[in-house]
Formats: sequence, C-alpha cells, structure tokens
Amino acid sequence: MTVEELAKNSSLTLLTEGLDLSAEITKPFCCDLLSIAMGKAPAGACWVTVTVNNNTLAVATLTDVACIIFAEGSAVDQALIDKALEEEIPLFKTELAEFEAALLAYTA
Repeated sequence: MTVEELAKNSSLTLLTEGLDLSAEITKPFCCDLLSIAMGKAPAGACWVTVTVNNNTLAVATLTDVACIIFAEGSAVDQALIDKALEEEIPLFKTELAEFEAALLAYTA
C-alpha cells in the first residue's frame, strides 16, 4: 500500500498536507526508543510511535521511513509539522493505540 492509500483511513489525520504520498509502505514498525528505531526501522516502513519531537524526524530521515503515525492522541505542535514539511516526511496522528495504528498500515 502507499502512504496515500493509508491517508484515506478515517482513523488517521494527515498533518502534512501537500507532500508526495506515493511512497510504498513496506511494513509497519512500532518503536518508541529512538536509538532502537535508528538501528532497526526498515526503509519504507510506516513508523508508529508516541515519541513526538525533532529527534523523531531526524531518525525518520536517517532510516528513510515512508511516514510516521503518532499514536494514542500524542500532541503534535505546529513547529514539528513545519519541520516535517521541510524534510518531506508525511505525518499522521490518531487516537488509536500503537498496535491498532500499525494494523492499519498492515491490512489496508
């Protein structure tokens, strides 16, 4: 599935309108520890996390994930959204738990 197809899910809110969403998602990846994500996030993954900060975007860039879903109602500020737009990293938010959010990327 592509990030664009994932964006159609009503449980997700796309935070980075206007980005290219054509990237193919290889698999979901759940991780809240940035050091582990840096070494284990597969390229093209849909990364699901509750860790909301600029370092999350840096790890996403290093690992070349397709998108990030911030789960469990994590608060995402406009500065982070602006940085994601600059880095061209699609961001979503959801009230779903991490596992449930990951299933969206696995089954849709």
